[in-house]
Amino acid sequence: VDWDTIVLDESQTIKNPESQVARAAYKLRGAFKINLSGTPVENSLEDLWSQFHFLNPGLLGSRASFSESVERAVQAGDVVMAIRLKKKVAPFILRRMKRDVAKELPPKTEVVLECELSHEERVVYDSILAACQRDVVDKLADGGDVFSILELLLRLRQSCCHLSLIPGQTAQTSSKLELLLESLSASIEQGHRALVFSQWTSLLDLVEPKLADAGISFSRIDGGTSDRETVVREFQAEGGPSVLLLSLKAGGVGLNLTAADHVYILDPWWNPAVEDQAADRAYRIGQENPVLVHRLVARETVEERVLELQERKRGLLQAAVGEGAGLALSREEILELVS
Repeated sequence: VDWDTIVLDESQTIKNPESQVARAAYKLRGAFKINLSGTPVENSLEDLWSQFHFLNPGLLGSRASFSESVERAVQAGDVVMAIRLKKKVAPFILRRMKRDVAKELPPKTEVVLECELSHEERVVYDSILAACQRDVVDKLADGGDVFSILELLLRLRQSCCHLSLIPGQTAQTSSKLELLLESLSASIEQGHRALVFSQWTSLLDLVEPKLADAGISFSRIDGGTSDRETVVREFQAEGGPSVLLLSLKAGGVGLNLTAADHVYILDPWWNPAVEDQAADRAYRIGQENPVLVHRLVARETVEERVLELQERKRGLLQAAVGEGAGLALSREEILELVS
């Protein structure tokens, strides 16, 4: 079929050129094509190449040449190459920020809530860090790719949140969950409602009994939720639950949750685009109250370095394609995280 117009909504879905959905999109024939996305770059600049390969094949060259000459240079911090890329794609991008199209929206404020690890948590964290430093250096020296090392960083990050997430470890609570409960209780007393995000459903499992013990009403959306519409409708209703627990993957897109004006991100991720899109479930047209986004961070841990990494990536990608994008982790950044 030859279409007059083809529109891809949430076009970052075709970010992987090898995926079946991307290959299917490339085969569509149309006189005019449009991509709609709030996060056109989620993991790497290859995301952008893939979407432009659908829109305007050849504009950014072949995948191999783009990876070699453009992506690698921008990843290394080449600002000149980033600006050159931005000039090439700028004529094909209409980017409008919320502040431009929804001027009635109240302000959004982001804060970092810091917690101090307990003695027991610090001992476990330091032991994982020592093993992680050794293993990461060994794997990189042996030519291991980034993805093979993320498992090591995963354990390090989980130990910042709750020891029960670590195989072989158990704990009744954690410093971070106690901080979450303290902040949530104070905000709910003042009449606020909140979204609580985590990448790990296992961490949400540990949050649930804490909320129940505190008498805080809550509901939840994750990959196993069969009827998201009902959960959203009940939360949005007046008198709905005070807290909605969400997995970052299942609840990060496609939801309007303006009944909440407080957002908590339990485990910071080095891709700021994913976090920003999740936080904006509450900061949408229809929101009448100022929105407060809390990032919970354990002091003197890898989580502090993750926040620093987020800021660098925001700045670099703003030079390349505009605000709100993200980049994958480089080998050098991994070493920096565990140094």
